[in-house]
Amino acid sequence: MSRTELAQKSAMTQFPQSFPATRMRRLRQAPWVRSLTAENVLTPADLVWAVFVHDGEGRVPVASLPGVDRLSVKEAAGAAKRARALGIPAIAVFPYIGPDGKDAEGTGALSPDGLVPRALKAMKDAAPEVGLITDVALDAYTSHGHDGLLDEDGTIPNDATVERLVRQALVHVGAGADVVAPSDMMDGRIGAIRAAFEEEGFTNAMILAYAAKYASGFYGPYREAIGSAAALKGDKKTYQQDPSNTDEALREVALDLAEGADMVMVKPGLPYLDIVHRVSTTFGVPTLAYQVSGEYAQIMAAAQNGWIDGDRVMMETLLSFKRAGASGVITYFAEKAGVVLNG
Repeated sequence: MSRTELAQKSAMTQFPQSFPATRMRRLRQAPWVRSLTAENVLTPADLVWAVFVHDGEGRVPVASLPGVDRLSVKEAAGAAKRARALGIPAIAVFPYIGPDGKDAEGTGALSPDGLVPRALKAMKDAAPEVGLITDVALDAYTSHGHDGLLDEDGTIPNDATVERLVRQALVHVGAGADVVAPSDMMDGRIGAIRAAFEEEGFTNAMILAYAAKYASGFYGPYREAIGSAAALKGDKKTYQQDPSNTDEALREVALDLAEGADMVMVKPGLPYLDIVHRVSTTFGVPTLAYQVSGEYAQIMAAAQNGWIDGDRVMMETLLSFKRAGASGVITYFAEKAGVVLNG
């Protein structure tokens, strides 16, 4: 039990409450008092907009993510301006790479003239005030769909993959990324990237570690969006975390912080609010939650069928991350929620 939880338990013991002296509904009777006494508040500044980019023209809808499009570099620059206008502080950039851009070693991830570097430069030129976060992993670029290299025996070689991820991270910060977010779950990659940043003079480059990333069934629409769904061979259970475990998440977070991470992430979000809470209360560091594609898709599907009020559930789920202790939320709802929050 955390210090906060112990203090709350002690307070409840010292100040016992009983009816009718205490009527809990008094503080719920009008909007103004509910607002005044709200324990958690969601603002646009709590959101990170997850954006897909593609190497083509205009917008291309993602079928499994209603309302989400892959954006051209030009459209991505426009999204950066839109984020600035809505008060959304950062955008997380994810690339769609077609079959012709993939190979077994994910070579395209290392090109300084690739899709992500070009998108970063255009977005930073358009709205320099908006933070840009990039995904460091090879899955969008590999013909086998894994986050790292793949040996002939079907295993993911950790250290050889880390060397490649370091090079990818350097390409991103060189193109204007403010934050790199390694999502690969290889051991030691945070320390290797931090050491490379120090050596190359990127001392202010931030690292958001996908520290507690679980082997989840909620990633399907995302894999379609980046073009890795059809390519993926096998699963990712040898490097992503077991959904059964919570203590393991704390060990992963502790390691990433020790290696130089500035912020940490829990992914997925809603099914892992207990992990968000444990991480934020245990370490007291900026902790982001990723409301992943499957979470978004199920809300949108239910809303489109008229089974739920989509906007209300959107806002309720986003607030739940704050209540659990998240510093911010990466979400495909960011633009839509930003509009609601701006009135």
